[in-house]
Amino acid sequence: MAKEFRLEGISSLDLKDGDKQEVEVAGVEGGKVLISKIGGKLHATSTRCTHYGAPLVKGVLTPEGRLTCPWHGACFKIATGDIEDAPALDPLVVYELIEKNSALYIKTDEETIKDNKRALNIKCSVVSDEKVLVIGGGSGTIGVIEGLRGGGYKGQITVISKEGYRPIDRTKLSKALLTDLSKLAWRQPEFYKDASIEIVDDEVKSVDFSSKKVSTNSGKTYEYTKLVLATGGTPRWLPLEGLKGDLGNVFVLRSIPNAQDILKAVGDNHKKIVVIGSSFIGMEVANCLAGKENDVTVVGMESEPMERIMGTKVGRIFRGLLEKNGVKFYMNASVKKATPKDGDPSKVGAVHLENGPVLEADLVIEGVGVAPATEYLKDVPGLELQKDGSLKTNESYEVEGLTDVYAIGDIATYPYHGPGGNGKPIRIEHWNVAQNQGRSVANSINNPGAKPKPFIPVFWSALGQQLRYCGNTVGGYDDVVITGEPEKEQPSFVAYYTLGETVVAMASMMKDPYMTKSAELMKRGKMPTKSELQHGVDIMSLDVPAEIQM
Repeated sequence: MAKEFRLEGISSLDLKDGDKQEVEVAGVEGGKVLISKIGGKLHATSTRCTHYGAPLVKGVLTPEGRLTCPWHGACFKIATGDIEDAPALDPLVVYELIEKNSALYIKTDEETIKDNKRALNIKCSVVSDEKVLVIGGGSGTIGVIEGLRGGGYKGQITVISKEGYRPIDRTKLSKALLTDLSKLAWRQPEFYKDASIEIVDDEVKSVDFSSKKVSTNSGKTYEYTKLVLATGGTPRWLPLEGLKGDLGNVFVLRSIPNAQDILKAVGDNHKKIVVIGSSFIGMEVANCLAGKENDVTVVGMESEPMERIMGTKVGRIFRGLLEKNGVKFYMNASVKKATPKDGDPSKVGAVHLENGPVLEADLVIEGVGVAPATEYLKDVPGLELQKDGSLKTNESYEVEGLTDVYAIGDIATYPYHGPGGNGKPIRIEHWNVAQNQGRSVANSINNPGAKPKPFIPVFWSALGQQLRYCGNTVGGYDDVVITGEPEKEQPSFVAYYTLGETVVAMASMMKDPYMTKSAELMKRGKMPTKSELQHGVDIMSLDVPAEIQM
């Protein structure tokens, strides 16, 4: 039953416009509320991000009333609690705020205060002849389907996914090698049932864009009025002897079965593990397995891990963190082949490097990138794939040359208008990007004619410490400006990637909410220049203007 609860240690006079403050709720043990002031009006919401529970008081509040999480860029509308940007799925609680006798009260019930969250209610009975068909079961898909129902869509929604399970938090596969669907899945099966969202375990065989029909391997046909292609990426195998799927205990990592197979091979740990590839998947899984008393070696072609995206200086920091965890590195190295284990010709026993050592291996994990999963679209009349197998779209993710067809996530090459992008077509393999693109497509379907919602790409990684990153080096970068203390045992730094005087991306460790603040400034074309950063300008001292320029 709702009643009034007094907020301790705050009055309406305590906050200036743009301020926020976490306050305790009198009479509720552990009860807290976030008070924010925008446009002269106070708002009361829950205090934690609904994604991973980050304290929103440390986030960034913009003049138009967007509150962005300091960890992973999830964004909420402060007046309603509704989601603005991924990766959060559930909205914030918004409390009725009452002022009397110079004190502030909220009107709610004690259970809601303690829960500190509001579940997204998208219960729906289909009352429209419209049919949205989504192919794929990843992050882009959950952005589409939850964005549709959350935005009031009353038509039929069907998802065809060959993964065999409902959408999961795929980031936990490489970061923690989790395999329990109950801990990985974003929603329980009842959620999709209540929302009238059908998830079909099947694989698409062909698409007929002229008749708006999709055929599957099981022999079924599905009609659509809007089609969303969100099939993600297919992990690459090295085309080398012993490493192209021809030896056992050689793995890629993209799905729950992949993670299960890896853990089965690791067994009781104490294994010799070779990870081929020094980008994010390889580094994350290496870090995870090294913490389990395994002998882990990373082989990379770059001079430092993640050099292509993060640069040599920052890559060296990440290598140092993993070396402290026991990971060994062979950099500037090329793999020649893998050979079987003595006594068991069916399983890998060693990885041979070009002009280098032979690395003994009980198992090998390949993290050498993904290819757009568009095999089912090859040779389809009316559709032209890009050289990399992706689909070219416009700013609204509508596939070029087709009507009522969208492409999102790893398979989409779209015009990038962030700093340094200038509308250049780019394909970004970020889990968070796919979900934001899905939300944008849902908004376009729910609101025909609406402009696509601009966002700055965000990703994060667990590499001894939490990495935050925003922006994109689509047009390349020619310098990195690093501030903070990158050489400490626990590095604390911000790295700004610049092209000329323009900051096109940034990365940080132990510096929240620098990433979130950078993303908001990038949207508005207000990031400091390279010269300003070199002369000591701190972005946390800058105001965030209301006008978005992307």
